[in-house]
Amino acid sequence: MKQEEKLKIESLTSANWKQFETLMGEKGGCGNCWCMYFRLPYKDFQENKPDGNKRMIKQLVNKGLPQGLIASLNDEPVGWIALAPREDYMKLENSRVFKRIDDKPVWSITCFFIKKGFRHMGLSQQLIKGAIDFAKKKKIKTLEAYPAIPYAEKVPPPFLWIGVLSSFIKNGFTIVRQNSKSRAMVRIDL
Repeated sequence: MKQEEKLKIESLTSANWKQFETLMGEKGGCGNCWCMYFRLPYKDFQENKPDGNKRMIKQLVNKGLPQGLIASLNDEPVGWIALAPREDYMKLENSRVFKRIDDKPVWSITCFFIKKGFRHMGLSQQLIKGAIDFAKKKKIKTLEAYPAIPYAEKVPPPFLWIGVLSSFIKNGFTIVRQNSKSRAMVRIDL
């Protein structure tokens, strides 16, 4: 990003829904997900492709429920980070691999989407910083994420939609559980 370019990170609301829609494009981010993967049973998630997932996230946004943050560069939507209370993500709550480690109220960062042409510019780290700032303003005490630990120098973007461990570590997160060599659970207390 050039110095004169201004990155703006804000909560997804019905007021900026069109920007989110533009960012996600015809494919709904990755494979018509529309950021519903962690919120639904797998069967329902698959059956709701392509338009049902989009309708569901729009309904959640219209109700004012937290979904995440959208990044715009000079008014062009370029990035997304999903962020909500952990209990909103049914797949996490039912996960054996990422089961709760305590009874703290936690907000989870579940995924990212960076527009092609804006990848490898540090946007995911900026989105994580935005999530930390958002959490502090909302008096959220703990953020948790479930990033990938890349297995090679170059990993295709579809495998990194959950974020990369190093981006979280650089922003002050620490590993609280690692059940495999390719994924970790990380946290930051604010």
